[in-house]
Amino acid sequence: MIDRWQYSQLGKMVISTILLLLLNIVAALDVQGKWVDRVEKRPLSSKIEKLKNGDLLFYAQDNGNAITDVTQGFDCLAIDHVAIVHRTTKKLSTIEAISRGVVRLPIDSTLNRKRDGLHVYVGRICGSFDKKQSIIKALSYLNRPYDFYFEPTDSAIYCSELVQLSYIDEDGKSIFHTIPMSFHDRKGQITDYWKDFYSKAFKKVPEGKPGTNPGDISRNKRVKIIFQLF
Repeated sequence: MIDRWQYSQLGKMVISTILLLLLNIVAALDVQGKWVDRVEKRPLSSKIEKLKNGDLLFYAQDNGNAITDVTQGFDCLAIDHVAIVHRTTKKLSTIEAISRGVVRLPIDSTLNRKRDGLHVYVGRICGSFDKKQSIIKALSYLNRPYDFYFEPTDSAIYCSELVQLSYIDEDGKSIFHTIPMSFHDRKGQITDYWKDFYSKAFKKVPEGKPGTNPGDISRNKRVKIIFQLF
């Protein structure tokens, strides 16, 4: 028979074990509650070494902006840009669509953007995909102009559109699909910023037209956020 003292000691052991397990779980979580690689605790130079060809960099702003007012990133982060990691035996760079068009930039360009209020998260594609052809496709869009109006039918390209067009599976099919574009707030009303933005260009707000946004890609089931670069 087990007496009360033994029951008490057994209970304490169980509670201690549970607390230890919870501490280990918390240690494996980042501040947003996402599972991440423990590399996040390492120096920036070590994190850069962990970047793989085909990874995605998601740029999040503390204060948000007109884009993040109408879109949502993983863990509700204000993600307004995405870039593709291109790693070769000699160089580490990004392929991305910015205001001057689709460009390939050294990784230092991303590091030079480091400032208060900006955070960069690394996403990795889950499951199989044709990495080689996806990167080749992304490179084929170099020098295309930037699509300031997010129009799906023109030759210009914006940041998440570059990702959506480039990433394909082994059958050549896109792994990221377009969604109805959102320029509205939580009440379903198109924000004044976007009304004014398109009015000045004598264009209609492309609400509901097929498109993409970096926040949505960050939440896609094919993407796993593995660590925070900075």
